[in-house]
Amino acid sequence: MTALLRYQSALLLRSQRWLPPFLLYAVFLAVGVQGGQPLLDSLGYTAAFLLPVAAWLVRICVTNEPPAARTVVAAAVGPGRAHLACVLVALTTAVVLGAAATVTVTLISDPVGTDHDQRVPVPQAAGAGLLAVLTCALLGVAVGALTAWPLLRSPGRAVPALLLAAPAALVVTGSPARAAVSDLVGGSRTATVHAPILPMAAAVLLTAVATAVACALTSRRSP
Repeated sequence: MTALLRYQSALLLRSQRWLPPFLLYAVFLAVGVQGGQPLLDSLGYTAAFLLPVAAWLVRICVTNEPPAARTVVAAAVGPGRAHLACVLVALTTAVVLGAAATVTVTLISDPVGTDHDQRVPVPQAAGAGLLAVLTCALLGVAVGALTAWPLLRSPGRAVPALLLAAPAALVVTGSPARAAVSDLVGGSRTATVHAPILPMAAAVLLTAVATAVACALTSRRSP
């Protein structure tokens, strides 16, 4: 699996298809997060903006290989493992991107609540921000896994489904991503840090199920 992850990572980097989601995330942050804003609010935006980026990265990774190359890799290691490697590379890329953004936002934001009066403990806030980033990255990966090959083979269906599902995952009632972001933004009003542990656990479960379904279908559907 290690060699497979290295192969998929190198494929992603060489393809430069990661640049559009990276630039999209940078634009989101530049517009939504300004220096001196309350820390917890900024961390909430940082996590929320990552969800559609993570979903996009999954689509990039699972469609990065030509069908012939995908068939060869699947024959060598098994279609399920090959697909799992693509999803894991997408998740790792999203988490690294979100973690770097969290560190940057923590450094430029004001460690105060929404009223700019009460102080917020920076280490605890940064930790909660990282958990929220992980939650949104996981849920974005789940969205990407369910709106890409092998579940949706046609780009005409897959892309609109991704564009609809990613925002919905942020706003629908019961969404772990919504709960994680709400913990940060709501905590900012009282200058209280709420670590989104339960939302992250729910996101892990949902992503595991979505990925398992996608990996299982790869052995039944040809590229």
